[in-house]
Amino acid sequence: MSNRGIAIILVAAGRGERLGSNVPKALAVLAGETLLAHAVRTALLARGLKQLVVAGPETHIDEFAEIVRSVSESLGSLVPIRLVIGGAARQASIANAVKVCDEDVSTILVHDVARTLATTMLIDRVADASQETDAGVIPVLPVVDTMKRIDGDVVAATVDRSQLGIAQTPQGFPAEALRVAYRNAIDEYTDDAALFQSVGGTVTHILGEPNAFKITTPADLARAESLFEHEYRTGIGSDTHRFSEDPLKLLYLGTIVWEGEPGLEGHSDGDALSHAIVDALLAAAGLGDIGSNFGVDRPEFENANGAVFLSETKRMLESAGWTIDNVSAQIIGNRPKVAPNRSLVQLALNDVLGAPVSVGATTTDGLGFLGQSEGVAVVATALISRLKVRLNS
Repeated sequence: MSNRGIAIILVAAGRGERLGSNVPKALAVLAGETLLAHAVRTALLARGLKQLVVAGPETHIDEFAEIVRSVSESLGSLVPIRLVIGGAARQASIANAVKVCDEDVSTILVHDVARTLATTMLIDRVADASQETDAGVIPVLPVVDTMKRIDGDVVAATVDRSQLGIAQTPQGFPAEALRVAYRNAIDEYTDDAALFQSVGGTVTHILGEPNAFKITTPADLARAESLFEHEYRTGIGSDTHRFSEDPLKLLYLGTIVWEGEPGLEGHSDGDALSHAIVDALLAAAGLGDIGSNFGVDRPEFENANGAVFLSETKRMLESAGWTIDNVSAQIIGNRPKVAPNRSLVQLALNDVLGAPVSVGATTTDGLGFLGQSEGVAVVATALISRLKVRLNS
């Protein structure tokens, strides 16, 4: 069949009673973010995604909308997102979501926000398998424990575990076939695969992920929290600009004007300090450099203040999940004298980056063009971090 893209339904209307929370389960906090935020971010990174539909509780739908909007904007995503009011039961919530899925998507995936540690890779594999087979596809983990069938207090028999599997989400289906299944649903089913099979649909399976377990109880949430660990990276950047011969050009370093000093040449405002910091941050995150992201071929950055580059770099890092922990920079040259403006420039940079920035200075002992007061150079280092999940095999 032709691949016209996928829609993902995130089921997030659960009350979270077994989690012991006084808010819906999707608003429970894991590693500093709600389960909803984690799940939305993972879904929006899926290959071929044409639409995201979130089914949430009516009592908190505005809060859900704000979380979804914030995550989408942080990623710079253009994927259309719809929010629908969840029903009294899971199946009713999904039925409401299926009704608003675009007619031109070929595949619909249904995913529980409670399985928020499922990866984008799993989403992609389910979608690919469903499109290749034109069937329903679910991720399944093999059963490793010995299974017993019980009858009251009596162990009646040992069950052949090779014929059993633990079902997960996301579950993927041909879009029109899933619409038909929901239009004709009479009984309640515990998952979409069972409903799909009830109307004659074929369901196959792929290998699931150990981390895609369902967060239902406080112990599950603690288990999920334990899987997160900090990843740290450092980067280094440098920039050099010569002093301008234009007597009207102002000197910008660290986004602010340094009065009484000659300006620096450059496509933008020549802010070597801000530019070096940008390079250090981009290098740490593996996102290229200032030239590849803000090149001189882009007229919108002509004469732009350093804060423009720093703010966009911060957004890029945050979209990739990085937090800026610390920046240190050293200005090299005979002028300007840094001490009088050190506190002011550090405060300005702290404000833009939302992280501590320290600025120092040195000279070249009269050597080279810096020693001859022909320009300014800056070397900067950055420390960034992000929480990542250990993938269990």
